[in-house]
Amino acid sequence: MSKVFNVTGNCDPNQHYMVDLTSRLDAIKKMVDKGQYITINRGRQYGKTTTLIALEQYISDEYYVLNMDFQNEMSSAGFKDEYTFSSAFADAFIFLFEYVQTNGEIDNALSDLKKASSENINLVSLFRHLSKICKVALKPIVLIIDEVDSASNNQVFLDFLAQLRGYYLSRTELPTFHSVILAGVHDIRNLKRKIRNDEDHKHNSPWNISSPFDVDMNFSVKDIEGMLTEYEKDHHTGMDIVKISEQIYDYTSGYPVLVSMVCKNIDEGKLIWNTESVICAVKKIITSGTPLLESLINKLENDTDLNCFVYNLLFYGKKIVYNYYETTIRSAEMYGFIKNADGTVCISNRIFETIIYDWYISTEAISNSIFAEGTNDKNQFITSGNLDME
Repeated sequence: MSKVFNVTGNCDPNQHYMVDLTSRLDAIKKMVDKGQYITINRGRQYGKTTTLIALEQYISDEYYVLNMDFQNEMSSAGFKDEYTFSSAFADAFIFLFEYVQTNGEIDNALSDLKKASSENINLVSLFRHLSKICKVALKPIVLIIDEVDSASNNQVFLDFLAQLRGYYLSRTELPTFHSVILAGVHDIRNLKRKIRNDEDHKHNSPWNISSPFDVDMNFSVKDIEGMLTEYEKDHHTGMDIVKISEQIYDYTSGYPVLVSMVCKNIDEGKLIWNTESVICAVKKIITSGTPLLESLINKLENDTDLNCFVYNLLFYGKKIVYNYYETTIRSAEMYGFIKNADGTVCISNRIFETIIYDWYISTEAISNSIFAEGTNDKNQFITSGNLDME
C-alpha cells in the first residue's frame, strides 16, 4: 500500500509522508535526560501526538515510557472525585506496564497498586504506590500525559498536578518519575484559570516548575523538501522540489497540518506539481470547512478580547510588540493565531490571515444587510413617527 499525506490523527512513517523528526526528538530527549518537567503547548493539529509517539520509541531503550492519552484513556466520569480519578489513573498506569519488560519487584508493586485501586484509593495513597514502583523499576520512568486539555475543568486533576509537583521537587528523597511531559493546547496556568479566577491564583502558580519548551515544531523549507523528496521517489512527477517547498512554506509558515493539507489536495486532486497547483490547493483549504479552521473561528466568536485583538491587528495594521506576559497575546499564540516575528506580533500564516479576514468581512456585510432590511421593514409600519396599527 502506498503512503499518503495525513491530515487527521497521528502520523505513522510506515503509512504517511512525514518530515524527519530526528532533530526534534533529539532535542526533547536531552531535556528528558536532564530529568526536566516539560509542558508542550501548541495549537490544534500541530503534531504533538505524533511527536510524543515517536519520542516513546526513540527513548524506550533507556527509559520506561508511559504515554497516557487522557482523551482516550480517562473518561469524564473518571474526574468525579479524587477516589474515582486515582482508581482510573492507576488502572491506566497498570495497563501501560503490560507492554514493557518487568521483574518480580515491579510486578509485586503493580499488584499492590491494583489491589489498592479497588479499595477506594485517594491521591496521597496513589502517589505513595507510584513512588514504590519508581523505586524498584529497572529503568527510570518517563510519564507523558497527552491531551491534558481533557481534564481542563476538573479540580481533581489540578490536585493531581499538585501532588505530582510535590514528588517531583522532592525526587532526591522520594523516588518518582524521572521526567514528566504534559502536552495539550493549554498550559498548566490556563488549566488552572478555568477553575480559579482570582488574581492571587492567576499570577502565583503553584506549578511553575516546567522547563521552557523551545523546540520548533513548525516545518522548515528543508523539512518540506525532505517530505516531497520521499514522495517524488515514489511518484516521479518531475516537480521542482525546492521551488514547491518554498511556495508551500510561504503560504503555511510551516504549520504542520496546513503543509500536509496542501500536499494532500495536490496529490488526491491529481494536479500537476507546480506553483499554480499550490495556489489551487490553498484556495481549496480556504473555501472548505476543516476542524482546525472552524476551531479558530469559534475562538473568535467566543472570546471578545481575542476577537478585538485580532481585528485590530488585521484591519488597522497596528504594530504590536510581542510580550509573552500579556494575557491576550499569550492566548492568541497558544491557539495558533499569531507568531512572534522578530519581536513583533503577526498572524501565523497567509492561510489563517485570509480566512480570518474573509470571515470578518462576511460577518460585517451580513450584519449590515440585516440592519438595512430591518430599517426597510420598519418604514412600512411607521407613519409620521407613529405605529400604523392597521
